[in-house]
Amino acid sequence: MNEATKTTKDITKKVKVESYDISRSDETLDLAKDLAKFIKDNKLTTNVQGKEFVNVEGWQYAGSRLGIVPIVEHVINVSSPEEMKYQAKVTLFDLRHGTTVGAGFAVCSNKESGKKFYQEFAIMSMAQTRAIGKAYRNCLAWIIRAAGYEPTPAEEMDYNTNTMAAAAPAPAVAVAQAVPAMQVVPAEPAAPAAEAAAAPVQYATAAQKEEIIRLLNHPVITRPEKTKMLLNINRLDEERAVQAIAKLRKAIDDRENGEKAAA
Repeated sequence: MNEATKTTKDITKKVKVESYDISRSDETLDLAKDLAKFIKDNKLTTNVQGKEFVNVEGWQYAGSRLGIVPIVEHVINVSSPEEMKYQAKVTLFDLRHGTTVGAGFAVCSNKESGKKFYQEFAIMSMAQTRAIGKAYRNCLAWIIRAAGYEPTPAEEMDYNTNTMAAAAPAPAVAVAQAVPAMQVVPAEPAAPAAEAAAAPVQYATAAQKEEIIRLLNHPVITRPEKTKMLLNINRLDEERAVQAIAKLRKAIDDRENGEKAAA
């Protein structure tokens, strides 16, 4: 057997092992096992009331192993003077068979809990992200369930937690759990309605955001802490940004001193 023939056979064998056919239950169950490991290793879940919901990256990985890719058909601005709102439609295209195999619709609004200060591009982007997750959920939910996770995209759970979040005090952010003395996003004080309407919010400056990002890149700051902070950075006003910078600096100092003491 010459080297070229051997290489071709090796490649064919690899493709056979690492690709899956959605029409064959035995192959998709093998995919479920692979998917469970990938999601766990890369921490691609969000815990909601004790249940694990897979982030859109996990759904995309499942689809890619089946040759199914998302295509954004449209993103429509359906805003009103009182609300910033976008609707998105995503279809799923099967690369192997050249056919559309699913679709999903989703919306995102700045009226949702936690999105009051989101910029327009972030609202539009979340609508697309949710639509991608929804499309995959309609097609591949049973594979995610077989992998041991809830068959609803984590991003879609925002809809179901808004009411609960409004009725109950917000839990401590992930950073506070890792470092009790450090709450990166300070609690937003309640203000009378008339005062809030009269005084426009002074958002964090570009310099403040740059300093926060610089501090978040420090090795002692964990990835979950960094992610949580970056998701909230556009919600910070100038005062809360000052507090966040101070708390980040203190956390870095405390951790560095703790590591030196341990050494």
